[in-house]
Amino acid sequence: MINLNLPGKLQPFFEKKKRFKIAYGGRGGAKSQSFAGMLLTQSRYQAIKVGCFREYQNSIEDSVHQLLRDEIERIGLSGYKVDKTHIDNQSGGFFRFKGLSRAIGSVKSMQGFDKFWTEEAQFLSKESLKTLTPTLRGKDSEAWFSMNPGSSADPMSQRFLEPFRRQLDRDGIYEDDLHLIVKINWADNPWFPEGLNQERLFDKLNLSDQEYQHVWEGAYNDTIEGAIINPEWFEAAINAHERLGFKAEGRKVVSHDPSDTGPDDKGLCVRHGSVITDADFMDHGDAADGMDWALDRAIEEKADLFTWDCDGLGVSLKRQVSNALEGKHCRWAMFKGSEGVDRPEEPYNQTGNEDEDNCSTNKQVFRNKRAQYYGNSRDRFFNTYRAVEKGDYVDPGEMISISKDIKNLVALKAEMCRIPKKYNGNGLFQIMNKDEMKRLKIKSPNMADSKMMCLRWVEPSNDISEWDDLDINTNYVV
Repeated sequence: MINLNLPGKLQPFFEKKKRFKIAYGGRGGAKSQSFAGMLLTQSRYQAIKVGCFREYQNSIEDSVHQLLRDEIERIGLSGYKVDKTHIDNQSGGFFRFKGLSRAIGSVKSMQGFDKFWTEEAQFLSKESLKTLTPTLRGKDSEAWFSMNPGSSADPMSQRFLEPFRRQLDRDGIYEDDLHLIVKINWADNPWFPEGLNQERLFDKLNLSDQEYQHVWEGAYNDTIEGAIINPEWFEAAINAHERLGFKAEGRKVVSHDPSDTGPDDKGLCVRHGSVITDADFMDHGDAADGMDWALDRAIEEKADLFTWDCDGLGVSLKRQVSNALEGKHCRWAMFKGSEGVDRPEEPYNQTGNEDEDNCSTNKQVFRNKRAQYYGNSRDRFFNTYRAVEKGDYVDPGEMISISKDIKNLVALKAEMCRIPKKYNGNGLFQIMNKDEMKRLKIKSPNMADSKMMCLRWVEPSNDISEWDDLDINTNYVV
């Protein structure tokens, strides 16, 4: 007798044909066990061929091989032959296992499979996701994904959750001709074990609400250990200028984080006074294409200043910028985050203490310009949180407001709230570089870096001459 123990929310996965089937949620929702049981049963009786993937799989022990093996015994399915690397059934169905990050090219040769199942799909890279689905070409073939969402900026979240988030938040399910997406948590699992429930209750008492919601309720995890900006601060900053009664006025700055062909996006940010009016990215083309895109936007915005990251390949784009802005109402300046801080001897006054003699100087606080202006961003978010949530008076010039109309608002939040501080032996405030963040599987913060850069020129006056000490070019037309 077959005993699937399938939660009711996942019953449609067995009954309906959809190109994409996604089950997401927190711990204890029986996603993986249910997928294993359903696919094993279909392979036994319908002879389906299943490719089982994880983004990171160094050996068969990292795969779902053992889970499938256990489910064969628990369910009582006959006809299966299990060896160390393969699972086959006498019906002709079988399971194969592969890690994607190191062998994504080999997936293209996996023709003839009926279903692909990706476990821990929140870790899928953009490249893996783009390669997986076109490879699955058979009639009625399906891609199944099981996941506990990571960041809202992750490729899986952006492709399969964010476009349908309103309905998923309301109903816990989204369905159309192409998709079946179900949110399933511990409370939806009739067989949720008591031992695991004791662990859940312990975590509810001892974890932060944000951590608990991520681990057990399937919420996004848009922060990391050591992050310099709290998600609550970011939320408080959304449309803060309207909530607090100040306007977007003063200088307009457009900033750009360039990248060449490859996995990293190009980033862009538009700041008008204390208001971030837009943040955007470009995921194709080379560095010159990206710079054309950013320069066009600066001209369109009638920006007072255009700036870009010139650490690395950005330095080679200077002539392109100069030519494009010749005769335009826009100055330009190169930003080199690795350089020493601006105004090194000026007191850094984070707390608003009027006794500047007791403040450390900028060079005593920050490792470099990148750290300095991420620190400025952190202080502005916290000041805005104080003003919005606590009712404290803060000068609008020391706050930051994020327009609610930014189409990439969720992705911007995910990037800003996943910027980790780097600890060093000298006590200076320092931010991890992009290579260090990639080793921690943190998406390259291209929009966040653009936002950081655009805060370098923050003086309240509109007198353009006051910028002359900050290495801004003189090619300017009034």
